[in-house]
Amino acid sequence: MDFQKALKQCMVKPGSRVCLKDYDPDDTAGCSNKKLASKTLSRNTEKLAELQRLLYAENLHALMIILQGMDASGKDGAIRQVMSGINPQGCTVVSFKSPSDEELDHDYLWRIHKAAPARGEIGIFNRSHYEDVLIVRVHNLVPPETWRKRYDQINRFEQNLSENGLKILKFFLHIDKDEQKARLEERIKDPSKVWKMNLDDIKERKLWNEYTAAYEDVLTKCSTPWAPWHIIPANKKWVRNILISQIVISSLESLHMHYPKPKFDPGKIKLD
Repeated sequence: MDFQKALKQCMVKPGSRVCLKDYDPDDTAGCSNKKLASKTLSRNTEKLAELQRLLYAENLHALMIILQGMDASGKDGAIRQVMSGINPQGCTVVSFKSPSDEELDHDYLWRIHKAAPARGEIGIFNRSHYEDVLIVRVHNLVPPETWRKRYDQINRFEQNLSENGLKILKFFLHIDKDEQKARLEERIKDPSKVWKMNLDDIKERKLWNEYTAAYEDVLTKCSTPWAPWHIIPANKKWVRNILISQIVISSLESLHMHYPKPKFDPGKIKLD
């Protein structure tokens, strides 16, 4: 895989207009060999474990990973497979559902800021503050003049986090409607997966075009130099996994982290 080329293709250039029809959800990103991809992912999970130790030890930065996508796009699977080598002591996973009464008593970004990872830690968001310009828009839960202001509010919020040591990676898991249908049908037939089904998923599927338009605006208006969006071809789960893992590795390596020096001289320590 030509990782640099794949990364360039996935990342939404700030200021560019996104049309999801221009992105192929079946793209293999130059890696058509599933077996080879599996070996690469195995190496990547080991590398991520090493980088997480560095992140924790240096304690200067935090990493926020945001996963968004249509229902059944693979957010849970990406967390489970890409992050399999991560030490859970230094990682939190937050799934943002409908806001609680307490959360509704605050601004919509309050619960996001509250869940942001501390320095030295990784925070993974399964859905996020972007629901407040997605589902809120599609279902007319607030007036258009309200959600239209939120793109700039979100950009400023993320910039503030970035300027205070938080690295932000945002992934849109891009599947097509046929792939979603196949995955939902698989859930229905599989006793180990049917519990995940929600009848609302079927209703939301009917709003595919509306969600597509909402996502295109999110990807266009909220891909910034400090928090870029990446459109991940996700029809093939193994392509999704290897791309996300490579991007996370590259982002952590860009921090040029080092283990801190001990506060004592190890050479003078003698154990009885």
